[in-house]
Amino acid sequence: MAILDSKGRLFGKLSILDLGAAIVILMVLFGIFFFPGTSGSVAQVGVQTRPVEVDVIVRGLSILNPQNLVNEFNETKRTNIIIRNQPYGRVDVKSVQLLERTVVVPQPDGSVQAKTDPRGDRTFSIDMLLTLGGNAQMTDNGLVLGNSKLKIGTPVELEGMTYNFNGSVIEVRTPS
Repeated sequence: MAILDSKGRLFGKLSILDLGAAIVILMVLFGIFFFPGTSGSVAQVGVQTRPVEVDVIVRGLSILNPQNLVNEFNETKRTNIIIRNQPYGRVDVKSVQLLERTVVVPQPDGSVQAKTDPRGDRTFSIDMLLTLGGNAQMTDNGLVLGNSKLKIGTPVELEGMTYNFNGSVIEVRTPS
């Protein structure tokens, strides 16, 4: 009895092509179950998270009554945040500070000084600094909030019951 017959079968029973296909399938299954690789999973078990504080500056927000917005932040203490057009969820509002607007005024000696904007309340436009808090994942490339990296200069959108406006991250810190 020959090892291969005229039809390409081993010992007259098993085709070489069938045997090759079975070996490939077994190797694939072995690779999937015993060497799954290092790709991340949806659950991301074991990822280290830390509390993070983020300062967001908002410039030129058009608003009729800024104090109502500050009161809303102080009452709810939470806001929805969207990072690079990716919704993250709710974060804590640690503090809200209205910033005084200034203008550059030339002096008689040729120097310039920053003085309080004399137009004040008539412009319906404010600048403010918000400190937000939440939990972020620690990675080699920085902090990740949701699925978005959070770094200085990152555009964010804040949304609540009566507001929706954009700001920019100016500080990211992990409190000790």
